[in-house]
Amino acid sequence: KQGELKAGDEIIKVAQGEEEPVDVRGYDLQDAVEIIRGKKGTEVRLTVKKVNGTIKVIPIIRDEVLLEEGFAKSAVIKTGEDESIGYIYLPSFYADFQKINGRRCAEDVAIEVLKLKNAGVDGIILDLRNNGGGSLSDVVEMTGIFIDKGPVVQVKSNGAPPSTYEDRQTGSIYDGPLAIMVNQGSASASEIMAAALQDYKRAVIVGTPTFGKGTVQHIMSLDRFLSLSDKITAKTKGNLLSEEKLGSLKLTVQKFYRINGGSTQLKGVTPDIILPDAYQHIDVGERSNESALKWDVIPSADYEIVANPVPIKQLASKSKARVQKNEAFDIIEHTADRIKAQQDDKTYALNEKDYVAELKEANEAAERMDKLEEVSKKLDVVNIKEDLQKINLDSNTIEKNERWIKSLKKDIYIAETVNIINDMKALNMN
Repeated sequence: KQGELKAGDEIIKVAQGEEEPVDVRGYDLQDAVEIIRGKKGTEVRLTVKKVNGTIKVIPIIRDEVLLEEGFAKSAVIKTGEDESIGYIYLPSFYADFQKINGRRCAEDVAIEVLKLKNAGVDGIILDLRNNGGGSLSDVVEMTGIFIDKGPVVQVKSNGAPPSTYEDRQTGSIYDGPLAIMVNQGSASASEIMAAALQDYKRAVIVGTPTFGKGTVQHIMSLDRFLSLSDKITAKTKGNLLSEEKLGSLKLTVQKFYRINGGSTQLKGVTPDIILPDAYQHIDVGERSNESALKWDVIPSADYEIVANPVPIKQLASKSKARVQKNEAFDIIEHTADRIKAQQDDKTYALNEKDYVAELKEANEAAERMDKLEEVSKKLDVVNIKEDLQKINLDSNTIEKNERWIKSLKKDIYIAETVNIINDMKALNMN
């Protein structure tokens, strides 16, 4: 927060307040971090070697560190003089249940949506790529931001009727054009939300098929299975068995089902608009596990699609036409084919000439991927004005934000999703 500690600085000594410093050169990272950490409000003094070679002692008052990159955040993508689209990044469905007012993703996303509405955006993109899931209650509440009310997901145990989790709050915070971005790293709660909004025809789902994790696990302590006689016997032999942890079992106890009745297990969520991906021919997620629970279906929940459903066919047709002419996606398609061919080819060249030819081909493929940035359309991305004061607190936050904004500007998947939102606007999805 003070801005004195910079990237590239080498921490060589650590002192607790006025105590003698400990030389941490050669320490394992975890051991060094343990020395630096401490009680909130206490002082730690770091002796650092700056990039220019100078030595400096930096006193720091310990405080709670919130890694903002782990929370929801948003930006505005300008598409015209008075037109823009909101973008929300959600890394996980986090929820801090340990604190009374702990941060929860549903509340954070609602705040970001309101900020984007205040900024006058014409549509919103919610990015769930590589979001591995998290809090079930938050995914239900978050889905409610975009629908009036109704069921969000069904959960079923073996031999029991399904339970339905519903958004019971009447009304939505945002009812304009909405796109959800997913990929193979989107799992569990991400799949629940994408599936619900797809079933309601409330949003267009864009990207690649998701992970396919539609199961619920519980951690069960083995100690609970010890009988009283086991404990008494152990105690008479001098063994305090009740104090010895026998370990735990991670058991799959339930499955998730969409409100249309289909499971998210194994199949995951198939996007309405599938975009090329370098690993699209490679099996990942639950599909790659031979012992994974199978996909099945149960009766659908009682729900109605929204009054103004997303025109999927028209949007998919327009997107397909653009993607076919997009040089960046063409490079990705060829890369995907090459990766698939490499995986299928179980032979290795032992002849020098053949090996050199393969190496040349691989280098050429890598060079084509390096061209992605130069052939990609650059987006005009800016921060929301309300966030600027927080971002400008210190140089570290400024630098992280600049890297994030830069990555958004050259993201071809976001660029195509922006085009899709614009198509929705043109088709009067507002």
